[in-house]
Amino acid sequence: MDLHNDNNIYKPGDIVYVFYRNPHTQDVAHIQQAAVVNHPDNPQELAMFLYETYYPLSHEMAVYTTQEEAEQAYRYYFGTASEESFE
Repeated sequence: MDLHNDNNIYKPGDIVYVFYRNPHTQDVAHIQQAAVVNHPDNPQELAMFLYETYYPLSHEMAVYTTQEEAEQAYRYYFGTASEESFE
């Protein structure tokens, strides 16, 4: 199954970029790389695999196809560049 999000089509195996808030410090956000995968509990649905956790991929998520696109959005929303922590 593919998911269309802002004129982009995501499929399993795609690498995307999202904003990730530190769960211990909510006012800190970073750009993080994530993988698009089939959800293990429902293979008909797509999920993002990030920090050993599956997050349902939906139209409500801000997902960026390139690091540059994510950095532009980050600067727009937060005013400064993110310190990426890609693994």
